[in-house]
Amino acid sequence: MDYGYHAWMLVSASLVLMMTVPALALFYGGMSRSKSVLNMMMMSFSAMGVVAIIYVLWGWSMSYGTFDPAQDIAMLINNPFENFGLDGISGQGYIFVGFQLTFAVITAALISGAVADRMKFSAWLLFVPLWVTLSYFPLAHMVWGGGFLSGVSNSLADLIFSGDGGAEVAPIDYAGGTVVHINAGIAGLLLAILLGKRLGFGKEPIKPHNLPLTMIGAGLLWFGWFGFNVGSIVFTGETDEANAEQFLSETSLVWLNTTVAAAAAILGWLLIEKIRDGKATSLGAASGVVAGLVAITPACGALSPVGSIILGLVAGATCALAVGLKYRFGYDDSLDVVGVHLVGGLVGTVGIGFLATSGGLFYGDGVKQLVVQVAVALFAMLWSAAATLIVAFGVKAVIGLRVDEDVEVDGIDFAEHGESGYDLGAAGSSRRSVLGGATASEKVKEGATA
Repeated sequence: MDYGYHAWMLVSASLVLMMTVPALALFYGGMSRSKSVLNMMMMSFSAMGVVAIIYVLWGWSMSYGTFDPAQDIAMLINNPFENFGLDGISGQGYIFVGFQLTFAVITAALISGAVADRMKFSAWLLFVPLWVTLSYFPLAHMVWGGGFLSGVSNSLADLIFSGDGGAEVAPIDYAGGTVVHINAGIAGLLLAILLGKRLGFGKEPIKPHNLPLTMIGAGLLWFGWFGFNVGSIVFTGETDEANAEQFLSETSLVWLNTTVAAAAAILGWLLIEKIRDGKATSLGAASGVVAGLVAITPACGALSPVGSIILGLVAGATCALAVGLKYRFGYDDSLDVVGVHLVGGLVGTVGIGFLATSGGLFYGDGVKQLVVQVAVALFAMLWSAAATLIVAFGVKAVIGLRVDEDVEVDGIDFAEHGESGYDLGAAGSSRRSVLGGATASEKVKEGATA
């Protein structure tokens, strides 16, 4: 047994868990309005609560199981009852269950940024377990668990190339470009469209209420991302000189690539801001960090450090431009899940086909890797879209998705949670004053009547 490797995996799992709470909660919470900050953070906390439980019950079994072909269902999911409740898992196996559990948690939590200010908390609690069951667990199996999109089966490459060299080209997703970011990005886009725009969207400025919180969250995400990427190494050898060298070589490359891609993305985002708006903003820097980390996630083991810098620059600039698409096309992606995670995930996944040191077009290895990367990205988008629509329409039919208009105007924090993020007295509260003051929504209605 390699105790050092397993100790690192436990640290990595803890780092990824921190990416959801508190990192993502702070990042999204600061970007929200003050009257919805608690609801936004609660979405991250509740995703952790819900997904962790169901991952132990059937999530691990659906995603991985024992890699027994007899338990594989059409190369799309594994039998959810094979290891239900982690039956048959023990010892070292718990380490890998725990690590993968944290990936499922943050993928679900990422979606919440697209629905800020207007989704019922009860609808969120129902949407999350259904969505990870129909979208996340199957994609995790297909990409990493030996299914249709994995390098183990190579079914996708064989299908594309009809046996003409297909076996030599496997899809690459080191740590979650398709399973995590494209998946969450598509879900966020469709949920935002189904929920509709926030009141005042496109007519009045809706600004982040606490940018220091957002920057702290971005910094913690960057720190936690080393567990996300570096911890994703698959190391099956025992401790000896050759295996130790391979482990150190791969993990050090992944760490460095993760760092420089995020750094370059900051510069790429700020450059676009400066050219377009005349100012480089703190929100742009924080968003650039995340955009670079998203893009390098699938590619961190396949690129050189110089290639990672190029990918980060492209991701930062592209995502900075992409966040404005919501105004052009009229969908209200509140906290830019689409512009950062969907677009960043696509840049990273497809960028592998150009920049991979083995198989990349820019290294003279032809277009086969690029074709496979485009195909796997498109498949992930279609799968996520179908699963999201099924779940979202189901939840809408049962309990509805969106809060009432007066709740949205007054602030979702008190209506959904009975609390206020900033207790600044009656003047700053969404609650009816003890002196008989009207709520914000009542004032809006009174103004309209007058």
